[in-house]
Amino acid sequence: MSGKNFTEVTLFILSGFTNHPELQVSLFLMFLFTYLFTILGNLGLIMLVRINSRLHTPMYFFLSNLAFIDIFYSSTVTPKALVNFQSNQKSISFVGCFLQMYFFVGLVCSECFLLGSMAYDRYVAICNPLLYSTVMSQKVCNWLGTMPYVIGFTNSLITVCVISSLTFCDSSINHFFCDTTALLALSCVDAFSTEMVIFVLAGFTILSSLLIVTVTYIAIISAILRIQSAAGRQKAFSTCASHLTSVTVFYGSLIFTYLQPDNTSSLTQAQVASVFYTIVVPMLNPLIYSLRNRDVKNALLKVIGRKLFP
Repeated sequence: MSGKNFTEVTLFILSGFTNHPELQVSLFLMFLFTYLFTILGNLGLIMLVRINSRLHTPMYFFLSNLAFIDIFYSSTVTPKALVNFQSNQKSISFVGCFLQMYFFVGLVCSECFLLGSMAYDRYVAICNPLLYSTVMSQKVCNWLGTMPYVIGFTNSLITVCVISSLTFCDSSINHFFCDTTALLALSCVDAFSTEMVIFVLAGFTILSSLLIVTVTYIAIISAILRIQSAAGRQKAFSTCASHLTSVTVFYGSLIFTYLQPDNTSSLTQAQVASVFYTIVVPMLNPLIYSLRNRDVKNALLKVIGRKLFP
């Protein structure tokens, strides 16, 4: 680095999806619709669980936490993207960029481990139903609900510290938000050690939480196959299918984006993949986890009935 002068970067330009100006209006409408649906769907789920005493169970406690995460990690990205789609200046301050990254990475990592907590809850419910209320006590639920945030934001803090210490040659981020892979591509210096730190953190988060989900569901499926009633097996498999669908989409896009050997070589593909876990998955979760659930649908119909026929 000696002998080279680097201009200090004070703001970044979010240039993602700007190569096709004719798509700006379409992208704005798509992002706006999915964001509004995400907020209304997840907020509605939280309120429904809160006001209905029959939903005050560990399963819906975790669903409420998932809805909370989906609201806020979608909100760290989408509003700024909506502004940029309608603005000629697509800038974000240096501090604002790393704040966005901190909350986004922290919440995404939290969701990874929360999905593991939810899988464990389903494991206890299916494999040890008689001990469910004892095992999934309020203390255990609070612990399983809190630890994902602790691990996620610790991971995020390390990520932000190592990336913010780099020197950047360019201010144009080839992404629609401040993502780790896009910022690493702007480094003036050899960022191999930083890339390895990010790769290890991402690998630990994704693979360890995915391992928890996988091992848990192997045990769940084994228990389901031992159920004598065909109707009972079908009902249990239907419950698992909803969770596994969301897990597959969420983890698939994360692995494609963050666990490639060279993250900076396919930023265009990373943008497309990141749309799924930043925009689409938070919108789908209320449908996948809730509207296909009989208890939630009955509670929703009960609330609607009270409004229409007080």
